[in-house]
Amino acid sequence: MGEVLGIYEANAAAFDHDRGRSLMEKAYLDELLAHLDASRRRVLDVGCGAGDPIARYLIEHGCRITGVDGAAAMIDICAQKFPGMDWRVGDMRHLDLGQRFDAIIAWDSFFHLTAEAQRGMFPIFARHIAPRGLLLFTSGPAHGEAIGELYGSALYHASLSAQEYRSRLARSGFGVLRHVVEDPDCGRHTVWLAQAA
Repeated sequence: MGEVLGIYEANAAAFDHDRGRSLMEKAYLDELLAHLDASRRRVLDVGCGAGDPIARYLIEHGCRITGVDGAAAMIDICAQKFPGMDWRVGDMRHLDLGQRFDAIIAWDSFFHLTAEAQRGMFPIFARHIAPRGLLLFTSGPAHGEAIGELYGSALYHASLSAQEYRSRLARSGFGVLRHVVEDPDCGRHTVWLAQAA
C-alpha cells in the first residue's frame, strides 16, 4: 500500500488535473442518493483522492462529506476546494472515526489493497455505517491481482471473487442491491452497491 500511496502523493496535482470530469459514475451516485433523504446525507469517502468529480457531485446534492485518503497531498487539494467539509489523512485499513455514516464510498480506492487487507475492510465498513446505510465500491471483475500503470509507475490492484464479496458483505450485515461487472457505460468498472440492515 505504501508504494500506491507514494505514487498518488507524488502526482497529486497531475492526477487532479487529469481526472475525468465526465461523471461516468453518475448513475451509481444517483442511485445512492435516491436512498438518502434530506436528513441522511452524511457520506464517508474512503480514498477520496482530490475530490473531483465524486465528492463535488455529492456536495452539490446536499451531502456532508468526510473524506479520507492516505496521500496528504490529495487531502490538501480537497481542503482547498471544499473547505467546509471534513478532510483527513489516514489509512483505510486502520480507520476508526467513532461515528457512523449514511453512505460509504470506496470508488477506485479499495481495490488497491491486497486481498487479505480487503477482507479486513468489511468489519471497518460495518463499524462506520448507519442503519440502512449504503456502501458503494468498485472491485475487479474476478479474483486475482493486476498491475496497472500511473505516471510511469506500476500500480497494484487486487480483487476477491464475486462470491466472496457477497459472502463478506452478508457477514457484515450488508445486502447487495446492485452488482455490475465491467459496466460498458462506466469505463468498464465493476461496481457494488449494498445496504446495511
